[in-house]
Amino acid sequence: MSATLAADEAVARRRREGRQVIAMTSGEIGLPVHPALRDRLAQAADGASYGPVAGSLALRTAAAGYWRRRGLDTDPDLVVCGPGSKPLLFALVLAVGGDVVIPTPSWVSYAAHARLAGVRPLSVPIVPGEGGVPDPELLREAVTAARAAGHDPRSVVVTLPDNPTGTVASPETVRRLGEAARDLDLVIISDEIYCDLVFDPSTEALSPARIAPERTVVTTGLTKNLAVGGWRLGVARLPDGALGRDLHSRLVKIASQIWSSPVAPVQEAAAYAFGEPEEIVERVAASRRLHGAIARAMAERFTAAGAVLTPVRATCYLYPDFGPLRTQLVRTHGVYTGPELARFLVERHGVGVIAASAFGESVAALRVRAATSRLYGDTDEERTAALAAADPTALPWIRSSLDRVEEVLADLAGPAFVAPPATAGGTPNAA
Repeated sequence: MSATLAADEAVARRRREGRQVIAMTSGEIGLPVHPALRDRLAQAADGASYGPVAGSLALRTAAAGYWRRRGLDTDPDLVVCGPGSKPLLFALVLAVGGDVVIPTPSWVSYAAHARLAGVRPLSVPIVPGEGGVPDPELLREAVTAARAAGHDPRSVVVTLPDNPTGTVASPETVRRLGEAARDLDLVIISDEIYCDLVFDPSTEALSPARIAPERTVVTTGLTKNLAVGGWRLGVARLPDGALGRDLHSRLVKIASQIWSSPVAPVQEAAAYAFGEPEEIVERVAASRRLHGAIARAMAERFTAAGAVLTPVRATCYLYPDFGPLRTQLVRTHGVYTGPELARFLVERHGVGVIAASAFGESVAALRVRAATSRLYGDTDEERTAALAAADPTALPWIRSSLDRVEEVLADLAGPAFVAPPATAGGTPNAA
């Protein structure tokens, strides 16, 4: 079972029992559907036929335009659409074949996809503070050793920006990744579903497709930038050339046997969204501002309590390390491991987070992932107000959640804890 979905269910169960909950388990974005998207979907409700396996020409053309505006020239005939980026990522693992290199930590489903496909996930640590991309030098060593042992790594999955850490790998790291993938003959599968949620325009989320275009597949969707995860729509951009054409053939065959085609009405709305009319661009920009304001405010509370946290650059994720509080946590709360820490927070305080072990790290790691994306309000009225607010942290319902987490962290740190002198954004760690 997906660790995030299982944790979501545990939090929902607690809420049904009438107990207080602050849900920071799931990265689902708690924002209302844009009215223009809702109208497009309604107008397309009569579309009941399967349509092309790879997706409609209108959607593939719109997705190609979306990538072109980001510097990636794209052939609509090398775009494949599916019911969410998650099944597309799994189908790509099947299409490429062989073992899969994944960064540590990484999103909970990457290793599961490899195992479901009957291949080996090969975990490689990230560069400290640069989540989503395995350290290129360690990647070289791991792939060389795996092949010497008779294994067959053929691809590497990366996330730009990253889930779970909320960080962005540097352009230099991405360049070295591209060089290593070329030297090792690896296909890069680049999950870029968060690329529109980088807070600061000066932070470059460089796609590996700019560095190694002949061997990079890029996936994205509307789940994060437009908060329509339940609509299940993802798109994959395949590289131009022989590899891309071969992958396209394999991917479409797999899709034809599993999902047949993306949902027809959703394709209509998605084509409109990927065309990026002004109102959609404005909504994404408002969402990005909101994510940045709340994630940074929450980060301040974690670091004030003594956790170590790499500055959050994008998304709605925090990945605090409570290692500096290990002695206090053991002595005061009997907490020795990451899973025990997550369990303590939800059972004692109703704060749902995910332990780092779900993302491939050791159970001994006292890191957790906290997602702020469901703190924007319980109603569409509150969420709309959060999108429009100059300072969303001042809204009563958001302020209440921030204050509650501050209280919980004070209890976690214990009365004897004295916060260390503040540094700019905390001290980067291996998260």
